[in-house]
Amino acid sequence: MRSRARPRVSIGLAVYNGARFLAETIESHLDQTYQDFELIIADNASTDESGDIARRYAARDRRVRYERSDVNIGAAANYRRAFRLARAPFFRWSAADDLFAPDSLARCVEILEGEPRVVLTYPRTKLIDERGVVLREYEDGLNLRSPSPSERFTALLHRIGYVNAIYGLIRSAAMRDARGMGDYVGSDIVFQAELALYGSFWEIPDFLFFRRMHAAASSSMSAAERNQFYHPQAPRTISMRRWRHLWELARAVERAPIPFHEKARIEGWLALDAARGRGALWTEIVNAVRDARPRPSNARAVP
Repeated sequence: MRSRARPRVSIGLAVYNGARFLAETIESHLDQTYQDFELIIADNASTDESGDIARRYAARDRRVRYERSDVNIGAAANYRRAFRLARAPFFRWSAADDLFAPDSLARCVEILEGEPRVVLTYPRTKLIDERGVVLREYEDGLNLRSPSPSERFTALLHRIGYVNAIYGLIRSAAMRDARGMGDYVGSDIVFQAELALYGSFWEIPDFLFFRRMHAAASSSMSAAERNQFYHPQAPRTISMRRWRHLWELARAVERAPIPFHEKARIEGWLALDAARGRGALWTEIVNAVRDARPRPSNARAVP
């Protein structure tokens, strides 16, 4: 199968040691009823069989491209890398263990082609286990069609839980305007909030996305494991997640091409939200000061 020089859709599949479910995920993309896409498999220096699986698919299907990093650059950087390799006007991220219904891509393309103000469209989600058995339906609640950027921005931050919508179909131009995911935990939430400043989100009412929940998934990691997952090359630093999110959200609002009164409304909302959560913000400062103190040595002096 030969791909066009510039496909309509690019799919960036980020993988790190995901051999267990990778083939099934790739098949769910190749089985899409909408065929004008490229599938970019961004391998983050996997040490399992992920590379072998990806190479086999790339050898037999011209739509599949395999790109491997020599070192583990972290999850967020690998997701950014997958997007940098993309050529299409529409883009979708994919984890290495989730599944997509065959008509998922076609339904999403239909929305973006017919609704120019929409920057992201996503289907509803069912959570599945490691065997593919449905655990439950999940309500994302991010059908953000308001013409007001401030309403979309604040509604997203108020409602978001699992970040399933990030695996919807996104306009590449809007992704380039936004800063993308950073090398810190929760940057996917900040990225979606920033994206909401550039246009509306459209929820397709059918269950066409299946997110796999299992012991090795990022949603099952501890805080320390998640920090390592996002940025393994960074030295151990003091975590101030709430302060970092507040700072990054404020920066996103400042650079967004929206009217001044919309920026003012969001800044007021962020200030109020910070005031409501001042206890947690203060706790982060106290913990950071405590962690920054040099620890006394228990070693005895040698006479």
